[in-house]
Amino acid sequence: MSELIGVVGAGTMGNGIAQVAARAGFDVVMRDVRDEFLQRGMSAIDKSLQRDVDKERLTPDEKQAIIGRVKSTTELESLSSATLVVEAITEDVGVKSNLFRELDQITSPSTILASNTSSISITKLGAATSRPDKVIGMHFMNPVPVMKLVEVIRGLATSDETYDKVLSLSEKLGKAALDCNDSPGFVSNRVLMPMINEAVFALYEGVATRESIDGIMKLGMNHPMGPLTLADFIGLDVCLAIMNVLYEGLGDPKYRPCPLLKKYVDAGWLGRKSGRGFYEY
Repeated sequence: MSELIGVVGAGTMGNGIAQVAARAGFDVVMRDVRDEFLQRGMSAIDKSLQRDVDKERLTPDEKQAIIGRVKSTTELESLSSATLVVEAITEDVGVKSNLFRELDQITSPSTILASNTSSISITKLGAATSRPDKVIGMHFMNPVPVMKLVEVIRGLATSDETYDKVLSLSEKLGKAALDCNDSPGFVSNRVLMPMINEAVFALYEGVATRESIDGIMKLGMNHPMGPLTLADFIGLDVCLAIMNVLYEGLGDPKYRPCPLLKKYVDAGWLGRKSGRGFYEY
């Protein structure tokens, strides 16, 4: 395939997207600001694919071929010939907008610029470029190699052509693409985050223990993991950032982040990644 996919960010989401694209036969350039982040990303891809080799879903040769299709770089210019770039960096509108401005300057005018944002306005990111018709949201779910969904978000100016191309690409990646319009939190986090926030309020108000809250949602609602465990998995800082986007973007007090969630983030208890959140790891 002549198509080159660029991925900006080698963290959990970025390396997952790079892996899925390379596995689907695309050449991939994964960019991050430091070599150590890239090494960590490549090592995560290696480990993830090795699990499939161990389960005999892949041969060792196929694994090496997939890894061989992923080039890592610290130079943004290396993405200049990409037909699609997916941004998977920190959830900060200023940082993302600056990146989109830079990508707009170095890539071909026909290149589609996609964001893996979980809550930030695609319309706003598109406005930072001279090609808002080619800016779109591709919100992958964590862990990317396992989860089937890509939430495709159309900004105000996103063209039908861009949307159709991203739909077809998502299918090539083995994903189910479901679309929604640009609105704070889109569908996934507009529904999920208030549920997590409400679970935190239940804990905060002493309605039940963390184990009870999670157990009731798992055994009663058939959720694979309870909301507090899921919050720890996502990162409490990320949950708080998304609640703030909903609260500010929709202006409705029902999206007010729970004070306990704020307190945990202030304490640096961010969940699994920091060793402590609602549970200890």
